[in-house]
Amino acid sequence: MKMTPSQWSGLCILLGLLAFSLLGISLSSYSLSQQNLNAILEAPSAAHWLGTDQYGRSMLTRMAQAVGLSFALSLMCMLTSSLLGTALGVWAVWGGKRLDTALGIVVNILLALPGLVVVLLFAAIVPGSFLMLYLAISLVQWVEYFRVVRAITQGVIQSPARQSSQMMGFGRWYQFKRHIWPAISPSVFTLAAFGGANAILTMASLGFVYVGIQPPVAELGLMTVELFPYYSDAPWLLAQPLVVIALMVFAFHLLAGKRA
Repeated sequence: MKMTPSQWSGLCILLGLLAFSLLGISLSSYSLSQQNLNAILEAPSAAHWLGTDQYGRSMLTRMAQAVGLSFALSLMCMLTSSLLGTALGVWAVWGGKRLDTALGIVVNILLALPGLVVVLLFAAIVPGSFLMLYLAISLVQWVEYFRVVRAITQGVIQSPARQSSQMMGFGRWYQFKRHIWPAISPSVFTLAAFGGANAILTMASLGFVYVGIQPPVAELGLMTVELFPYYSDAPWLLAQPLVVIALMVFAFHLLAGKRA
């Protein structure tokens, strides 16, 4: 499965941001919460490559930590929701009508609730918990995988090629690898890329309204709302988390494009 130039561009942007996070965390001489009230709202310099925030903390260190946190959440949500949704989507078709009906009821219940409301409910249970955000976003996102995979698998199950493999005595694992996975993999990868972008936006949105990750942890949405009052005095500080959020979402959307 070949990637288009736009997908390679998206992948390069993501790898560049990931490298920035890893290098920033490992090479910075400042800690995440180290304050210097004599050096607040400083412009980028040799001492602070991305400047300092309203408490004199290194923006390089905090941005590196925030980018790493967003990557961790997006990748964990992508992996969990794609595996769960794909497995249940295939199982619903192969498991018989009763199982299909039961899973359909669960999916319809989840679809009746707005995704952001579900995440907010989980965030309210344990405020500031990264684990709770991960569980909530994964719970919302697996439904899309289930619906798409189930629809595609229903067609593949009825195909002559899959039925021939069954009559020849091949097991279900072989049938999945040979017939079902090639049919569903493009859609799964596309949903995963969009899911990664949505996970980043969801966490940033919760941070922006102070119900997500709590201080002193560095998170892109939380940094945005904390730095907003200083946009006229230090616009370069507010621009940093906003530009990174836009780049990450844009890169994931490029990665979700149609494969050649």
